[in-house]
Amino acid sequence: MKGMRYTVVLRPDPETPGVWLAEVPALPWCATFGHSLEEALENAKDALEAALEALEALGEAPPPDVTVAQISLDAA
Repeated sequence: MKGMRYTVVLRPDPETPGVWLAEVPALPWCATFGHSLEEALENAKDALEAALEALEALGEAPPPDVTVAQISLDAA
């Protein structure tokens, strides 16, 4: 799994103050959380490694990462 890079989306949990949610868009079932941004990111790394190992055990290839873009909207 070395050398693989995946996008992780981090956002505050709207229902639990102080908790951050982490999701891997390329693997929609790969999601976790943390009580800080750093913890959520570390937990996402652990979850991603486990997910990729599970795919490998099933004989499935890892999916490609998603393409990410940001857009700006002018104020109305």
